[in-house]
Amino acid sequence: MTQVDETERQPTLLEQMGGVSGLVFSSLPVVVFVLVNAFAGLMPAIWAALGSAVVIGVVLAMRKGSVQPAVSAVFGVGIAAFIAYRTGDAKGFFLFGIWQSLVYGGVFVVSILVRWPLAGAIWSMLNGQGSAWRKDRASIRDYDIATLVWALVFFARFVVQRWLYDEASVGWLAAARLAMGYPLMAVALVVTVWAVRRSDKRLKEAQEREERENREAEQRLRAEAEQAVGEGLPSLYDQLTNPPQPPQPTAQQRPQAPHPAPADER
Repeated sequence: MTQVDETERQPTLLEQMGGVSGLVFSSLPVVVFVLVNAFAGLMPAIWAALGSAVVIGVVLAMRKGSVQPAVSAVFGVGIAAFIAYRTGDAKGFFLFGIWQSLVYGGVFVVSILVRWPLAGAIWSMLNGQGSAWRKDRASIRDYDIATLVWALVFFARFVVQRWLYDEASVGWLAAARLAMGYPLMAVALVVTVWAVRRSDKRLKEAQEREERENREAEQRLRAEAEQAVGEGLPSLYDQLTNPPQPPQPTAQQRPQAPHPAPADER
């Protein structure tokens, strides 16, 4: 049984991202880029960041048995490195992430406005719960709060890092990216877990209440049927399957056909 459970168990979101080590390793290309740029210049920093991303991606893929961490590690760094190469400035390495934060924050806000808060939608998609939570207004409100926290995280990243970008402070840009990355994500995750637990608790209570009411209704109908059978009356099942027929009119109640008029009256 344990072997079957381990085979059928789906990987968590953290495991899909490469685990805790994957989160730590994904920050290393940024550190490598800043250090190499400070001592050797832009082009060596670009190649060093790309090389470190490839190495980290391969290591994660070999450890986790999936190429997803490798693709994610190389893709993001590759875009950042390309922008830095095209702009000819080291701060361009952070430009993609800055505008990405603005887009993500806007998407989270829009999801609140259309009553599909992304915190709830993403969670239900990951655990396969469906959209039952959308029938509960309190759950939507809690997920609105969690989604708003995520939006604030992305907007805060954009505002701070955009200001540092205008100041051309590459070192502080890297520090802000690392400091406003996983620490702020942890805060948003805590609020999301709070919303999930409150919603799951309400949905579970509602389901239990519905099941209890159904059992009580079934017991009540069964008792009424047994009482009807004991009194010689038709049960509810018989009334539903054999509804009573309307009474047939007697001979006196039947309408008489009009007699034809006599010939002398025509």
